[in-house]
Amino acid sequence: MDFIFIEDMRVEAHVGIFPRERVAPQTLEISLTFGVPDAAARNDDINDTIRYDTVIERIRKELDERHFNLLETLGEYVIGLMLDEFGAPWVKISIAKIGIMKGVRRVGVQIERAKA
Repeated sequence: MDFIFIEDMRVEAHVGIFPRERVAPQTLEISLTFGVPDAAARNDDINDTIRYDTVIERIRKELDERHFNLLETLGEYVIGLMLDEFGAPWVKISIAKIGIMKGVRRVGVQIERAKA
């Protein structure tokens, strides 16, 4: 299996349980790795792969329109998009809030899922 990765994508998202987190979006860093069909490399055809530009646009659009209480829920939502809509056989995501606590650079979650 071949993989595509997107590292340290910065997005603005409404995520969190505290009142201050419900009022304004926060900057998140998302790193995503997902499996793609081997046919993409074999055929040298963009139509045989998952386009990372489309994935990035879709994630930004979804996060702009939704609020998530937990990073875990946000991660599962993005993984669902990748598995169900983009057809990725395997996905790993890391999501981090930046500078959310004094003396801590990033706090986040990492989730990995594969199609059953």
